[in-house]
Amino acid sequence: MGCLNQSKGMTYISTQKIVRLAELAEHLECSKQTAQRRLADWQAIRSYNQNGGCYTLPSIAVFDANGLWRHDGACFSCFGNLSETFVHLVAASPAGLTAAELDSLLGMRTYSFLGSFREHPAFKRKKHQGRFVYYSSEDVVYKKQRKQRELMDEKARSLMDFEAVAVLVEKIKCPDLSNEELSERLKKQELSVAPEMIGNLFAKHDLCVKKTLHSV
Repeated sequence: MGCLNQSKGMTYISTQKIVRLAELAEHLECSKQTAQRRLADWQAIRSYNQNGGCYTLPSIAVFDANGLWRHDGACFSCFGNLSETFVHLVAASPAGLTAAELDSLLGMRTYSFLGSFREHPAFKRKKHQGRFVYYSSEDVVYKKQRKQRELMDEKARSLMDFEAVAVLVEKIKCPDLSNEELSERLKKQELSVAPEMIGNLFAKHDLCVKKTLHSV
């Protein structure tokens, strides 16, 4: 009878993809405690949202590059519960993670539980441009993440008018300079302009070396 129930239960989950404990107990015609033991025997994965009320099997979940899988509003992680998943995502992130970035990755609002991670030993919680960013507490990883975060913000921002003028002036003076060389040249003027920002400026205004030279 036990083998029959096991086969019946696993077939049911495979068909449904995800199940709740009460549904499984009803299907197996057993108590919730017995259904819970069956799930443990099958090494079922518990959702990290919906109060951990949904279950699936390792053979069903198709985890993405971040180790996450969603189905019908239920979210699962190959790393375990929400806390363990949070620790892994932050440690693996190139530039740390903000609350908004965590929301997007996890598929849920994280505001309600982030406060409990303020003193977590796995993280460094630092304010950056008005928002908190969670970094790894490992010093080597933290320094790399912090540097990458600053670089991301630098690339994302738009050039100020005086920076754009400085770029164009240098390009006119030395039209053969690459964007990387222009960036280095501007550092001597104490201007921090990433090569990608210079490229974006030229692309936005449809500028090229020939056009710039003809306009002199």
